[in-house]
Amino acid sequence: MTDWSEQTTAARTWFETLRDRICGEFEAIEREAGSDAAFEYDSWDRHEEGNPDPGGGTRGLMKGKVFEKVGVNVSTVKGNFAPEFAGTINGASPENPGFSATGISLVAHMANPHVPAVHMNTRFLVTGKAWFGGGADLNPPIPYTEDTEEFHARFRAACAAHNPTYHERFRKWADEYFFIPHRGVHRGVGGIFYDHLECADDAAFERNFAFTRDVGEAFLDVFPRLVRRRMGMDFTTEDKRTQLEWRGRYAEFNLVYDRGTLFGLKTGGNVDAILMSLPPEAVWS
Repeated sequence: MTDWSEQTTAARTWFETLRDRICGEFEAIEREAGSDAAFEYDSWDRHEEGNPDPGGGTRGLMKGKVFEKVGVNVSTVKGNFAPEFAGTINGASPENPGFSATGISLVAHMANPHVPAVHMNTRFLVTGKAWFGGGADLNPPIPYTEDTEEFHARFRAACAAHNPTYHERFRKWADEYFFIPHRGVHRGVGGIFYDHLECADDAAFERNFAFTRDVGEAFLDVFPRLVRRRMGMDFTTEDKRTQLEWRGRYAEFNLVYDRGTLFGLKTGGNVDAILMSLPPEAVWS
């Protein structure tokens, strides 16, 4: 496995900085709503037999008046995949199972059903290859065309600054990925999803890292605007029921199909951090 430790450190630093800025903005929204809710941080260490430096991460969790439950995780880990899992990962194999990974993962479940839930993550992985992946997708229980269009427009702009083909490709990828086959429905209204944005050399790393940073900036720009637009709206008991049923679909996707959940569980990640994506309350009709 090629040594990408310097690049991994640069990516980790960015993910941690982005985490701090996002959490600060979300806490500011809580204060605007008259709440003193703040993130609580729990650090964890990964364990792998025979590995003196397996890494770990930090889970940030806040439960407030606007954000019923929001988790923002950053982790940096390295070691060896289990043989049966290594063959499923880009650039790895049972014969070459080594890896390192650093990333940020965020899921926000909102108190008001008019405010969309959201997911965002970006990551840098190294196996026999090195690549970036990530994206963001909007998950409104009660969709508003205005919000959907604004969300997509912001990520379209971020993509266009780097490659004119990115947005069409990555939006289509999100539509295909965030789909619940056993329900025959999409998890939300989409966004962008990309993976295996490979870094063959330093120039490719810098190019793909710049794009990944802009994905984070796009999220930090657009999502708080949508929250502030909807968080003061009145809602009915039926609206809340709609939200709770939708959350059940969200939980089904994350437990059955989500790659990030599987990766975390298969690589000895912190279970509480991995499952922070699950909603605080849901119903199944």
